[in-house]
Amino acid sequence: MELSHYRIFIGKDAPKRTFIWRSNSSPFKIMVAEFMLQRTKAEQVEPVYKKFLQQYPDILSLSKARINSVAKYTSSLGLHKRAPVFIAASKYVIKHCKGNIPKTREELLKIPGVGDYVAGAIMAVCYNNADYVIDSNIARFINRFYGLKLSGEIRRKKIIIERSKDLFRTKNQQKFLFALLDFTALICKPIHPGCPNCPLKNNCGFYLSS
Repeated sequence: MELSHYRIFIGKDAPKRTFIWRSNSSPFKIMVAEFMLQRTKAEQVEPVYKKFLQQYPDILSLSKARINSVAKYTSSLGLHKRAPVFIAASKYVIKHCKGNIPKTREELLKIPGVGDYVAGAIMAVCYNNADYVIDSNIARFINRFYGLKLSGEIRRKKIIIERSKDLFRTKNQQKFLFALLDFTALICKPIHPGCPNCPLKNNCGFYLSS
């Protein structure tokens, strides 16, 4: 992807959303946000996230939480079985990482509940050092833009990962990640994508072949 395309994502006219976790690069707070955002709309997460951090402002306080207390937040998001994950993750970091969220993908993936996307997001947002970041939305964009025509579960396919590595060779990975997520939420949507209004349409394999 050329530099001019990056400007489309991060320029003043790019589609943008504003969420409270985007104004903070605390690894703990980003981890909490990403745990809550799994299969849940960001607009639903934000008010719950605010209240959650008021009660558990750091990883030590969360590590001492009761499951029922955490569950009142996770259940309100429909994440009925996720409360133990929040606590297990925090306990792991306290016990094995001296209370500090790791700075490598390998170590992040050892934390209970942290998968490849969450690890990549923490690396990009907090450390500006992700080699790639992929969720279903980013994979969809890559599949469409490069005209790959892949189907099924594509997030772990080698070519998707390689294309993501190319995309994230950028100076500000945090800014780019949030911009790319906004683009996939507002324009390159799963159903009824806004192709006619897409600033990338003249270079998009999906649009050009449709």
